[in-house]
Amino acid sequence: MQKIVVGVDNSPGARRALEWALDEAALRDATVVAVHAWQLPYVLSTPLGVVSVPVDDDATAEAEAELAAVIDEVAAAHPSTPVERQVVLGSPAAALIEEGADAQLIVVGSRGRGGFAGLLLGSVSHQLAHHAPCPVVIVPSPAD
Repeated sequence: MQKIVVGVDNSPGARRALEWALDEAALRDATVVAVHAWQLPYVLSTPLGVVSVPVDDDATAEAEAELAAVIDEVAAAHPSTPVERQVVLGSPAAALIEEGADAQLIVVGSRGRGGFAGLLLGSVSHQLAHHAPCPVVIVPSPAD
């Protein structure tokens, strides 16, 4: 079965990308793999050393719940399209590139939650456009 990977971060652009991926998966009889990658806050270097932030189960559970909520809301219109969920601690671009190694498409919104609203592309979509192992669809945000 074909596989379409989509980056989901609870931004309006990611919701739109998930909708697009679900529509395309229905046409291709494909499975959608929704990837939510999250990173720890930046660590600070102090005179006493580097301040590390431990990864706890609450942070992982929160990321899983956020992904589930978006999928449950958006995928309700596509009940027959299979959706797999992947929550990854790490770089969103790297996680999508890795998951996309055997995919037919990677789909992302043009901008996620971070960055500057005036940019045409966010850092993840920009990295994917240059490094993805398969075709990339960058879905414009509603304002675009």
